[in-house]
Amino acid sequence: MIGYLNLTLRLVIWFLLTANLSVVNIIIGICVVFLIPHSRTAPTALKEWLQMLWKIIVAVPQAYLEAFELMFCPHTQETVTMERAKPRRSPGLIFLDIFLITFTPKTIVVKYHEEGCYEVHRVQRRKGR
Repeated sequence: MIGYLNLTLRLVIWFLLTANLSVVNIIIGICVVFLIPHSRTAPTALKEWLQMLWKIIVAVPQAYLEAFELMFCPHTQETVTMERAKPRRSPGLIFLDIFLITFTPKTIVVKYHEEGCYEVHRVQRRKGR
């Protein structure tokens, strides 16, 4: 059986993709959620999901600040770094990690490596200014 968190995550993604909260779309979304194959991984601790929810709440104002900073200050330096993910992450939490990194305007995940690393492209202001 699909856990409540996985069900909720899939429904939220469905509603974000369709941008429609009509009764028919909700019924279709629930059907799609149950038709999508689900993994047989160990259940994720509620603590990790709550930490991720807090990171999402913090990322929204950070994204706005970075967007204004990009508009008013030129960012001419680019770097690509490898960031380690926490060990034993569920696919849902890995998705949210990548989403959070990509949500802010200055960073984007270029590639996820199976060893548990994210290749992150970052723009920044030239040092010395």
